[in-house]
Order: sequence, then structure tokens, then C-alpha cells
Amino acid sequence: MTILEAMEARHSVRSYRSAPLDAGAAETLRQAIDTCNKEGGLHIQLVTGDPKAFDTWMAHYGKFSGVQHYIALIGPKGDQLDEKLGYYGQRLVLLAQTLGLNTCWVAMTFGKGAAKSRCSIAPGEKLVCVLALGYGTTQGVPHKSKPMEALCQAPAPMPQWFRQGMEAAMLAPTAMNQQKFQISLEGNRVTARSLGGFYSKVDLGIVKCHFEMGAGKENFTWAS
Repeated sequence: MTILEAMEARHSVRSYRSAPLDAGAAETLRQAIDTCNKEGGLHIQLVTGDPKAFDTWMAHYGKFSGVQHYIALIGPKGDQLDEKLGYYGQRLVLLAQTLGLNTCWVAMTFGKGAAKSRCSIAPGEKLVCVLALGYGTTQGVPHKSKPMEALCQAPAPMPQWFRQGMEAAMLAPTAMNQQKFQISLEGNRVTARSLGGFYSKVDLGIVKCHFEMGAGKENFTWAS
């Protein structure tokens, strides 16, 4: 399965089978997490065999069941932290999909205290959210998307690479499926901005990850 195929196949899953992670898949994820941490200056961590973080009233309210593994998205506090965790977290989500694993972004409906007790969080660092991880009882369902024209601004005719980037961005998960982002093109410079909303900075990082993979990094530069 390619990364682009993973984007199409991956949907949020909240119900999981009580099964340990395949050792090879877990090691592949740990290596990828190390790479993300080095690139992004982050402290993302894989936690396995911990049902307590999802054995809370909030987790049950969020309709989670059987979650025993998760990726804790942690990094140094700062204005860019949420976006960076969204970007690198989604890289891990897509990798997990290629490894036969299911995932779900979780911001509020988990036991943050229980998760913190299983993680190493240094002074000045923050646990923003987690990725539920494991073997789902289902593969989830696709989310509806706004029309491409509502999510971007680009000159006509739209370059093929930009269209491919937008098609990938439209597959990106966002909080409550809000898709509150706008991507615009000027020359070969691409601007992605948040339109506000719940965890919108994390969403922006997720969307930029998808766009970059769909468009090809060699075809454009991000506007600062």
C-alpha cells in the first residue's frame, strides 16, 4: 500500500480488538517516531498495553472501546507546536495504515492524566493529543468533503500537481470534520491557513502533510 492509497483507505476508528501490536509494526513505528522527533524537535512517544487512558467517562462518551495502544503527541510549548504535531502525527497515522493498523485522532475524549503517567514529559513540554492505535473492529467510514473550490484559490487552469495536492488535502481528517482551511497558489508558492475552529492548528498541520504528499515537495514551496 502506497501513502496515497493509505490516505484513501484510512478512516477514523474508535472500537478496537484487544490484541498486542505486531512486534515488527511496533518497531517500524518507533523508528519513524524517532525520525519525526529529530526532524521536528518533538517528543512523540508510543505507548502500548495501556487501557487506562481510554477507560474514562470521557473516552466512553467519545464511544471508544478496546483501546490499549496510542501515540502520545508531545513537544516543547510554543506557537508552532500544534501545527507541527498535526504534520508529524499524520505522517505516523499514514504509516500505521500501511502497516495494517487503524487510528483515530483524539484531543479531548481520553484520560490525559493517565496518559501523562505513561509518558516522559520534560519541563516546558506539553501533551497536546493522542492517536488511538490498534486493530479496529471495523475499518471506519469515509467522511464527507466540501467541494475543492470551497477549500482553495488557484489560477485557471489549475496545475495538475496542485490539484493532486488538493485531492489529498480533502482526504485529511479534521476535528469534527470541519475542514476550516484555505489553500492558495501564487506562482509555485503555496499558502495554507487556518480559518479558526476547534483544534484548527493541529488540523492545519494534518492538511499540510496531505497536500505535500499529494502535490510532491519538488513542485512548490510553502509561503512563510
